[in-house]
Amino acid sequence: MKKIESSSFRKWVVGLRDANARFRIISRINRLVEGLPGDVLPVGHGVSELRIHYGPGYRVYFHQSGDTWVILLCGGDKSSQQRDIRAAHQILRSWRMQND
Repeated sequence: MKKIESSSFRKWVVGLRDANARFRIISRINRLVEGLPGDVLPVGHGVSELRIHYGPGYRVYFHQSGDTWVILLCGGDKSSQQRDIRAAHQILRSWRMQND
């Protein structure tokens, strides 16, 4: 499966101060790309939430198209969940407009 990262996702994950959290998040994403999603919930409009049960409850928002690619939209934690979901929807809309 091909993985595409938005600039907002890249900025978020690189900016994490907790190296262990960054490692756990990247490991979960690698499992997702390998077809082992684990704890994933749909949050509407083609966006899903990958939940990482560590620290403040990290979330990674993504869109999958068939079995060929995953677009990593943005990330956050439980405290910013609603704001992050809205941002993920907007990023996906923009991506679709540029790539359709």
